[in-house]
Amino acid sequence: MKIVRLEEALGKVKDFLPFRELTEEELKEAYALARAAFTLEDLLEYTKLHTDDVRAEEILREMEESQQSRDSQKP
Repeated sequence: MKIVRLEEALGKVKDFLPFRELTEEELKEAYALARAAFTLEDLLEYTKLHTDDVRAEEILREMEESQQSRDSQKP
């Protein structure tokens, strides 16, 4: 496997797909298509909390230990 720099990869893509600015009408159409394709499942993926690895008991224990450490350091 060969690792290429971003500039090299973009150069190859530009050779095959010529880039041009989209007109305002084309942009509106592209945004409309993107909005129509965006589903509730997509939205849920962005709003899902990934807390499967963290337990509330563990966080509470760490907070209590931290508080006890601070309390013991007070004069």
